Amino acid sequence: MKYFDAHCHIQFDRFSEDRTEVIEKMQKEEFGGLVVGVDMASTRAAVELVQQYPHLWASVGLHPNDTPEEPFDREAFLRLAGDPKVVAIGECGLDNYRPEDPEQEKERQRRVFIQHVELALETDKPLMIHSRPKKGTMDAYHDLIEILGSYKKDYGEKLRGDIHFFVGGIEEAKAFVELGFTMSFTAVLTFARDYDEVVRYLPLESILSETDAPYVAPASRRGTRNDPFAVRDVVEAIAEIRGEDTEKVRSTILANAERVFGLSGL
Repeated sequence: MKYFDAHCHIQFDRFSEDRTEVIEKMQKEEFGGLVVGVDMASTRAAVELVQQYPHLWASVGLHPNDTPEEPFDREAFLRLAGDPKVVAIGECGLDNYRPEDPEQEKERQRRVFIQHVELALETDKPLMIHSRPKKGTMDAYHDLIEILGSYKKDYGEKLRGDIHFFVGGIEEAKAFVELGFTMSFTAVLTFARDYDEVVRYLPLESILSETDAPYVAPASRRGTRNDPFAVRDVVEAIAEIRGEDTEKVRSTILANAERVFGLSGL
């Protein structure tokens, strides 16, 4: 395998017309991927989809505010997490981006996130975390660091995972590295310079590449549906920003994915 997309949603309807073609092309061109659930329906679809393909795996969870009315069904997620093709718990986390959300919504998100953390520890799987702070702040990251830090004291290296679509600064990146988490970056790096400093700061071993497909296409395809092939653009952007050899960056990020998600022989 050459590339690994650490976070994509190819089970979503926007791939309904050409999903098989995209997946078969991924396999032919040596792209692997983690298909991430955001609610029970998309989680079940992800788990079902990856059974058919050796280069795909799944993550099971409930997005913090995509479907706020959906309760966290711990027993159902626990059963799904027992599937050998399920290698992470999430997409889960804290999302403070909408200022109109009441305090009880933040409390609900916190409670559900803690349930995901405890499920990850019980099943010994890494977390796939979504964290979006309120505009102009890093509040969701700071709350996240507090929660993860409280569990880290008791569980050590068993608590691990990835901070998906990382948009924090150096202070937050440093805290997540100390907690043993990686941070993944998207094709935003191909058209925005906001995260260059943190990409240069991070140890290469703490970086993953992702697409969040079907969202956030790279500069060369802005305004179109994204797909897992954009992870190559992400790797090239990381290498350029860091001033490092592209092949070194590619192979290290691939090894990082293998380590974080417990995959063998990528």
